[in-house]
Amino acid sequence: MATSSTSAILSWNSSSWLHSFVGPTNEISKLPNKRMPMLVLAQKKAKKTRKIILKQDVTDLGKKGQLVDVKAGYYRNFLLPSGRAQIVTPDLLKEMRIEEERIEAEKKHVKEEAQQLALIFETVGAFKVKRKGGKGGQIFGTVTAQDLVDIIKAQIQRDVDKRIVSLPEIRETGEYIAELKLHPEVTAQVRLNVYAN
Repeated sequence: MATSSTSAILSWNSSSWLHSFVGPTNEISKLPNKRMPMLVLAQKKAKKTRKIILKQDVTDLGKKGQLVDVKAGYYRNFLLPSGRAQIVTPDLLKEMRIEEERIEAEKKHVKEEAQQLALIFETVGAFKVKRKGGKGGQIFGTVTAQDLVDIIKAQIQRDVDKRIVSLPEIRETGEYIAELKLHPEVTAQVRLNVYAN
C-alpha cells in the first residue's frame, strides 16, 4: 500500500512539474509546429585565482611579503606544500599593514640617526692626518679609507664602516673633502687636512 501511494505522489508530482512548464497535456498538441528561436546565454568561465602572500622569494612570481594573484592549482599543488605562500585573510592583511608601518618607522629612525651623525661630522671641522713627507708637498704612501675610519674613531668615538667612505686620491699635503654615505639619502662631507711631519 505504501508503494502505490508513493507512486501516485511521484506521478502527481512529475505531472505537475510538467504542467508548470507546458500547461495541461492537451495544450501540448495545440502548439504550432514552427521552430522557435531559443536564446542561450553562456557565462564566461570564472577565473579560479587565489590572492596570496609570499612567505619566500619565488622566481618569476615575486618577493617575500608581496601580495599576488595565482591560479588555484599552482597555489594548491606547488606553493602551499612547499610552504612558500599563504592565502590572504583579513587578519593577515592587518598584520602585514602593522609590519609595514613598523618597518617604515624603523627606516625613518635610521635616517634621522644618519642625519644627526652627518651634522656631527660637518660641525667637527677638519680631521688632521699626519704622513711622512717628501719634496714639494709629496707624501709617502696614500691616505686610505681605513686611515680616515681610524681617525674618526680616535677623535669622536664613532664607528664607521670603511665601505661607506669615498676619498679622492691623496698623494700630497693639503685639504681634501671625503664623503661618507651614511644612508641612501644622507651623505656627510668630511674635511681632511693632510700634512707632512
